[in-house]
Amino acid sequence: MHSFELIVEMQVDCVARWHQEPIDNPFANDGMVHSLLATVCQQHQFNYLLWHEEDIARSPDVSDAKIVEVKRNIDRFNQARNDWIEKIDDWITTDLQEKRIQSLADARLNTETPGSAMDRLSIMALRIYHLDEQLTRLDIDQQHREKVNMRLTICRLQQQDLEQSLKELLIDIYSKTKRHRTYRQMKMYNDPTLNPYLYNKGKSKSLEFRV
Repeated sequence: MHSFELIVEMQVDCVARWHQEPIDNPFANDGMVHSLLATVCQQHQFNYLLWHEEDIARSPDVSDAKIVEVKRNIDRFNQARNDWIEKIDDWITTDLQEKRIQSLADARLNTETPGSAMDRLSIMALRIYHLDEQLTRLDIDQQHREKVNMRLTICRLQQQDLEQSLKELLIDIYSKTKRHRTYRQMKMYNDPTLNPYLYNKGKSKSLEFRV
């Protein structure tokens, strides 16, 4: 269970390092490439990339061609982000099976999987870093500084609450009192066989929409 305790620390440290150095996965070595931390870190990378593409998309001075490129990057990173949420939950499922841990007959499901909670913590680490970054600006006034500090206080509280809730959920899962299941995202927009615009492309008649 010790690796669960390191997740938030890893996310915070990686965000700071990736802003200064090339993106890497410090756990993707021969000894830890299949570890929980390596899996969570990979998912965290896609949130990092997605965050910065979203910033570009909202800039009013980028060209239409750049917006198209950024939008496609956003779709790609968001798909990968969701895929790796599932991989985190799959890792836990495998670990439970290897440890022969089976939930009790009356165990309940949580409304959120551990992978989804770790995704939210990843985003929170990014948000806190970029709010902190605001305080180093030289072009802000006291009102802006107070607004940022207020948001930082709220975000840090939410991060602590979510981290504690995740720990409690994992304890419950591993003590058999909560059931664990991977919930598939079933994203349709990137699948050419499920996105109506893609599989109808080239057809002469217009799409019909029924209520």
